[in-house]
Amino acid sequence: MVLGLVLSSKRPMNRPIRIAVTGLTGQLVQCLAEIGQKKRDVKVIKLGRPLLDLTRTATIARALIAASPDLVVNTAAYTAVDLAENDPELAYQVNAIAPGELARVTKEMRIPFIHLSTDYVFDGKKTIPYVETDTPAPLGVYGHSKLHGELAVSRMTDDYAILRTAWLYSPFGRNFLTTMLGRAETMDEVPVVADQFGNPTNALALASAILTVGRNLLMSNGSDMRGVFHLAGSGHASWADFAQEIFSASRQLGGPFAEVKRISSADYKTMAKRPKYSNLSSRSAKEIHGTVLPDWRNSTTQIVSRLIQN
Repeated sequence: MVLGLVLSSKRPMNRPIRIAVTGLTGQLVQCLAEIGQKKRDVKVIKLGRPLLDLTRTATIARALIAASPDLVVNTAAYTAVDLAENDPELAYQVNAIAPGELARVTKEMRIPFIHLSTDYVFDGKKTIPYVETDTPAPLGVYGHSKLHGELAVSRMTDDYAILRTAWLYSPFGRNFLTTMLGRAETMDEVPVVADQFGNPTNALALASAILTVGRNLLMSNGSDMRGVFHLAGSGHASWADFAQEIFSASRQLGGPFAEVKRISSADYKTMAKRPKYSNLSSRSAKEIHGTVLPDWRNSTTQIVSRLIQN
């Protein structure tokens, strides 16, 4: 039992949905908070350290019960792909053990759980978009730890949605888009890998879709609403394509820009291997949850515009 209690997920219909989100400063939690502020029927509750610390599993139950949510969304993760190779214990604690505990607690609280995962659970050997039934085969510690997190969640609760996404960018924090704009401030030419392909995903659009999935879980007990779903930006690109679109949009808006020097993965040495092709098909999420994320090109222009205007 969670602190000896079994809690009911039923909530008064005249109050907003209380959504507890793990993390305080990550780009996705900030996007969820911003989207939530614009909706009268949603209250986003950010839970982070020291109150909820994924490196200290014992803090999880107490923090969730104190928040009294109707739904929990786990956006917090160890995302340093290369550093994870030398720090597997911490990566597994945050990405695998903690999600399992979050799922266990939500089951005892009788509320749904949404867990964010990654395209890096795949090895990138396909040449067509990955679907949910494809067999995961991660290449590094980060991908392995996220896959073990998925397995832990599915073992601990039946009331869950695991959302695999990819290549997040937003106006918040450090991400590929903000990094490229920063480099354009001081560099005329930026080398970018051109032989790795995936789905650039607008984290603000993803946040809105997460709220849709959350409402669906609360409104329906159907098993089809639960399980693993891919939820990523429409269309795909290489990192170099993405960078070129960022610089093109920024240049048109009077912001910093640079030329893209297309390089191979072999020219850009990293500690962890990356999948060469990790494009995700989000068809299942569209058919079951009604979620469609916008084309990455249009979204890139929107985010660049917002950053430059601010």
